[in-house]
Amino acid sequence: MAGQSSSLALKPHALWKPALFFLVLIVGLWYVKWQPYYGKAFTAAQTHSIGKSLLAQPETNPLRAALDYAMVYFLAVWKAAVLGVLLGSLIQVLIPRDWLMRTLGQARFRGTLIGTLFSLPGMMCTCCAAPVAAGMRRQSVSIGGALAFWLGNPLLNPATLVFMGFVLGWHFALVRLLVGLVTVPGVAWLVQRWVKDDGAPTLTLPESQPQPQGAFLARWGKALWTLFWNTIPVYVLAVLALGAARVWLFPHVDGDVGNTLMWVIAMAIVGCLFVIPTAAEIPIVQTMMLAGMGVAPALALLMTLPAVSLPSLIMLRKAFPTKALWLTGALVMCSGVIVGTLALL
Repeated sequence: MAGQSSSLALKPHALWKPALFFLVLIVGLWYVKWQPYYGKAFTAAQTHSIGKSLLAQPETNPLRAALDYAMVYFLAVWKAAVLGVLLGSLIQVLIPRDWLMRTLGQARFRGTLIGTLFSLPGMMCTCCAAPVAAGMRRQSVSIGGALAFWLGNPLLNPATLVFMGFVLGWHFALVRLLVGLVTVPGVAWLVQRWVKDDGAPTLTLPESQPQPQGAFLARWGKALWTLFWNTIPVYVLAVLALGAARVWLFPHVDGDVGNTLMWVIAMAIVGCLFVIPTAAEIPIVQTMMLAGMGVAPALALLMTLPAVSLPSLIMLRKAFPTKALWLTGALVMCSGVIVGTLALL
């Protein structure tokens, strides 16, 4: 027993590894998220706006829509996307696996709660958090822990809640917070219970690539390239495809999008498919409500649009069992439908 305990202890000379990880984490989040959002909060308080809706200029040509949206989207998220890939690769070589196993690796509700707490400082959108979740799974983090981290980043983002309060009203922010606190650990825990976890699947490298081993830089290079190869190409293609599909997913909105169950379900489904940068759901919903959309479908969209997206689900296809991803999308959609339906009562 003593030998087993000592094997779990981190050797003193290896402490530089987690220290380096947390240095990259703190500096990266400060530069990409914390510092910009601090200033943006004052803008939201003064102007009651955080910018124009990404869907404010609808296109009728799918190819033009794809290119235009991809350009706007990637200009907004590229820094966070780079940080997500860096953190997702570094967590595989700098954080001892036994640390993660003792906190997030347990298939119990405790691991899900810890994953939810770990997500709060990240403030990433669903696609930028996906590489980190994939890296966590590579280190044998449980389905529940990794899912809670992934869902918590966009849904429980403290900055987004502040922006939402100033722009849409604090009642919207309160609903988002309360429902998010139930949805994030609830969905992660249910998926954990319903899906058998045989351990994180091995992410594959292209056959032409060497398999570096041993030195830190070699192992990090392997992890970085593997993670990039399995997430970013499909990410770009999926964003282009959804950019084209927005011609049909988000047509010109007017008063026809009223408080009906049909529109609640439609907005919940569309919200689970489409991809947006962090907090972009706020100006989208603001614009659509000014055009006449009802409160009930607006709430459904506010819950589902940031939580999951088709690109992020595809990015995680090799990190989670397929059934887990289908269930996650379906449960998030149900959460949006439930919230919107309650608003109809």
